Amino acid sequence: MAHNETPKVSEIRLESGVLPKYAFPGGYPLYYLDAEGNILCAECARSNDDYTASLVDYAVNYEDAFLYCDHCSTRIESAYAEDEM
Repeated sequence: MAHNETPKVSEIRLESGVLPKYAFPGGYPLYYLDAEGNILCAECARSNDDYTASLVDYAVNYEDAFLYCDHCSTRIESAYAEDEM
């Protein structure tokens, strides 16, 4: 477990130690939450060298076509709302 995350977040880490961008099984896009309530894309959650807040949770972005990372402002892909954009 990384020093700045909950056991729940640690459980989703791949064997390589990387936080996944997509859920398995299903391939649904994931996003992460930090202790301050910020939404993070997988890339920003992975690079916790630049980001000091603790990761506390993760979730699948099922339908929010306008979900953005609070750290880098990248849009986080949704599972079902892509056709609506």
